[in-house]
Amino acid sequence: MSTATRQLRDAYDPFALIYNRTIAEDFCRRAWPIVEQLLLSRIPVGAKILDLCCGSGQMARELSRRSYGVVGLDASPQMLNLAQQNAPNAEFVLADARRFWLKQSFDAVLSSFNSLAHAASTAELTAILSNAHAALKPNGIFLFDISMEEAYTTKWGGSFGEAHDDLAFVVRPSYDSASRLAHNEVTFFQHDGTCWQRHDFTITQRCFSESEVRKALIQAGFRNLKSHDAERDLGMSGEFGRHFFLCR
Repeated sequence: MSTATRQLRDAYDPFALIYNRTIAEDFCRRAWPIVEQLLLSRIPVGAKILDLCCGSGQMARELSRRSYGVVGLDASPQMLNLAQQNAPNAEFVLADARRFWLKQSFDAVLSSFNSLAHAASTAELTAILSNAHAALKPNGIFLFDISMEEAYTTKWGGSFGEAHDDLAFVVRPSYDSASRLAHNEVTFFQHDGTCWQRHDFTITQRCFSESEVRKALIQAGFRNLKSHDAERDLGMSGEFGRHFFLCR
């Protein structure tokens, strides 16, 4: 296992319970109409879809419920454990999006919730996009969302959190425009049946410009590129600066 892959797992395994219970469910509910509009309207029912960086499997759940053949891929074992529970009819693969190859090919690839912003550089982003392109059948479709700088500068600040009987968390987002790095500093408390355990960790994302994303897509082999602002173009409230890219 590479150092980069290990670092991803170290951050995302403890984050998985928080993500699954709260954040992922909310995003899936709000983004699902866009997935239907931009992706599912262009492929037949029963098509094979790769859910790239699938997290805890909310999108895979909704896709498999509608009879699509779904394979979810993620680098976090804990995320995949939860994904298998949420989407028992989907198949899941433990792999790093920056370095994977699958024997089967897909009618579509979906990557949601700003997952590609976890690439540390444009080279890593290009590697992920190249892998997505290689996983597609000829004329296959790739849909993903990614946050532009206006999303980070307007939304990444302050703090938010929740408390439940068995877990509680506080997330403190920040964005540095000079380095174009965003950080989520997380304090997480989990009750193990006997006592509370505290975990502190940071999840880092990189802000890519639209021109950088488009250049990486072209280098990866995509030629037909369209982007839509989630709020202005697609009606996803509170998501100004999040762009959905539809590519072939």
